[in-house]
Amino acid sequence: MFLEKINTPADLKKLETDELKVLAQEMRDYLLTVLSEHAGHFAPNFGTIELAIALHAVFDTPRDKVIWDIGHQAYPHKLLTGRREAFPTLRQSGGISGFLSRAESEYDVFGAGHSSTSIAAALGIATARDLINETYKVVAVIGDGGLTGGMAFEALNAAGDFKNDMVVILNDNNMSISATVGAFSKHFHKLTSSPHYNFLRSGVKELLNLIPADATQVARKIEASLKPGTLFEEFGFRYFGPLDGNDLEALIPVLTGIRNLTGPILLHVVTEKGRGYAPAEADPVGFYSVSGPFNLKTGKTLKPKPPTPTYTEVFSRTLIELAKRDARVVGVTAAMPGGTGLDKFGNAFPSRCFDLGLAEQCAVTFAGGLAAQGMRPVAAIYSTFLQRSYDQVLHDICIQNLPVIFALDRSGLVGADGPTHHGVFDFAYLRSIPNMVVMAPKDENELQSMVKTALTYEEGPIAFRYPRGTGIGVKIEPEPRALPIGKSEIVREGDDVLIIAIGNRVYPALEAAQTLADTGLSATVVNARFVKPLDTITILPLAEQIGKIITIEDGVIMGGFGSAVLEALAAAGITDVKITNLGIPDEFIEHGDLQHLYAQCQCDADAIVRTAEKMCQ
Repeated sequence: MFLEKINTPADLKKLETDELKVLAQEMRDYLLTVLSEHAGHFAPNFGTIELAIALHAVFDTPRDKVIWDIGHQAYPHKLLTGRREAFPTLRQSGGISGFLSRAESEYDVFGAGHSSTSIAAALGIATARDLINETYKVVAVIGDGGLTGGMAFEALNAAGDFKNDMVVILNDNNMSISATVGAFSKHFHKLTSSPHYNFLRSGVKELLNLIPADATQVARKIEASLKPGTLFEEFGFRYFGPLDGNDLEALIPVLTGIRNLTGPILLHVVTEKGRGYAPAEADPVGFYSVSGPFNLKTGKTLKPKPPTPTYTEVFSRTLIELAKRDARVVGVTAAMPGGTGLDKFGNAFPSRCFDLGLAEQCAVTFAGGLAAQGMRPVAAIYSTFLQRSYDQVLHDICIQNLPVIFALDRSGLVGADGPTHHGVFDFAYLRSIPNMVVMAPKDENELQSMVKTALTYEEGPIAFRYPRGTGIGVKIEPEPRALPIGKSEIVREGDDVLIIAIGNRVYPALEAAQTLADTGLSATVVNARFVKPLDTITILPLAEQIGKIITIEDGVIMGGFGSAVLEALAAAGITDVKITNLGIPDEFIEHGDLQHLYAQCQCDADAIVRTAEKMCQ
């Protein structure tokens, strides 16, 4: 066993290439053992095992800096950098992160949970190195999916201009989370996989040795036109590749040679997602992430499918049905058709579904262009990823008051993915923008009503956000109904305390109200539905009448839903009240079990009960 002897990358340098190959297989076996029992990113990590081994064997990490893009490809890196024994705690409360974390290890040079950041970070690190006259090496590892993000190209442009010594490794597996999209990607993979390209390229090399010297310049231009790296060389990079990124005998000598070169270098490696595990090789999209546990022989999950549909499924199904009635409805996403449910919409309406790649900024403005011409674009984007296009939401959509519909999946706390993926900032960053309507459903039936509401509303931009996972289990009405904009509902009446809840915190509020009733305290519970516009007509009289108010949300307290209630009370001159805002505190919440995290944040039914009892003493 070699893996159990690898405590730092220095241990790799003691092994020969044949031994490193055995280590790679041991790492695959170990990943299989752990990930078949625990949820985590799967297929991407099976493709980067040899690459991680080669990088740490050749470079002097952590003195040399290796920056991984996103982090869902970095489990092998974690195994080689002192976290092997802790690996079974991956993504669990108190365990190691599923992404890169500077707080976790000195080998995690730059934190990464979102894509396309590694080249810019590496350029900054290389520039800092040169300013203080250090000599370490800087390497960025980015996938071809990450390269669809505009930020990656901005960084390539700057790096070619700055000309710092740095290496960019393009990990090309024709995938991001779903299949990589875009003209660049299609051309790239068509060219590098073409037998004509490989024949011509080898033929040109032979030709160069046979033709007269005065003709070699023309021949070299022909060869250059066939190289997939021509684009990178125009950016100012020296290009090497394509190279088999799962072949240690090829990787190690090439990386060793590149390590001694100067200026910006790009090494193009081709890897296979899910390599070494047949079910993942056959279905890299399905095995992008696993929810565990699953059968190692078949790859089939051992967890039965829950009878209650997920919020994503309800959104997708409702959108498809409503799109049948309105040909203007189109779907827009940013490399997440499967995660957002737009894959099913695309199957139903292939000409009306658009994936812009890992480019949320482009996706939002693209949706704006559609809306400007009378279409009804539904931009389905995870809450945490819409943050990446804040300026486009404000500048391109809201200033022009374009009726773009934002469907924000994975809002609130998301559990195991941790602080880079918790969708807790959307209320705060959307409600402050003029012209934006913001709403959140209490359950899956109300979600389908909000899809209908959003498609009915054509006066400007509108957003609805909903959590990850299964719904409450309520009956779903056969026909969704449009809700009146800015209108809440009273779901329970009482005299002692007013609980104003939004989104998936409504049911915990009702649970708390029942617990309070058992102790002799009665509570009014309001399902706010809308963060903006806030239903002041309902809320303000109740607040003044009852006088003791609790707001609860699964978003940040600062600037969020509770802040909206406070602002409304202040504007109305209602000051003789007690009010407590419950929600996500002013800190980044780590990964862990979802219910544990809500309890930790004082954002569950028990917290409401404690707060109400204290208020009513």
